[in-house]
Amino acid sequence: MKKVGKFEKVSYEQFVKTIEKLKISVEKELLCSIYRELRLPKRATKGSAGYDFFLPINIDLNPRESVIIPSGIKVNINEGWVLKIYPRSGLGFKYRLQLDNTVGIIDSDFYNNATDEGHILIKLTNDGVEGKSIHLDRNVAYAQGIFVEYGITVDDDVIFTRNGGIGSTSLV
Repeated sequence: MKKVGKFEKVSYEQFVKTIEKLKISVEKELLCSIYRELRLPKRATKGSAGYDFFLPINIDLNPRESVIIPSGIKVNINEGWVLKIYPRSGLGFKYRLQLDNTVGIIDSDFYNNATDEGHILIKLTNDGVEGKSIHLDRNVAYAQGIFVEYGITVDDDVIFTRNGGIGSTSLV
């Protein structure tokens, strides 16, 4: 196996800033504890391709509701690789829990960007048609990330560099 990335926590200051921006209500003492106990993504078995992301907070989702989850995690990825984020297959299969953008793409230059340190945010939606609400406890694996190598065209001439977080690479 090629070793192509390393997961890290974002700074405590960035984690708090994101929690506040998302208007998630958490007591200051609890927020310190949540940050301290953040779990870095891990593979469950030697044969697993996906690195499980763990919930930093409890979530409740009614049908058709969405939530943006501040993972507290960033990833340093080798150039030529990308981290793709998917929902955990069991949650998608049982509850139709899905990512709003279907697959999250974390580029190598997202790491330590000037806007948010490369804080990985994951937006989930309860898209179940059965009308079931979903409750997930803190520290439950809810998404998985898979490292994938990619190529570029022979005539690629991109000269731009990232200067921000999510959505910052859109050319207008």
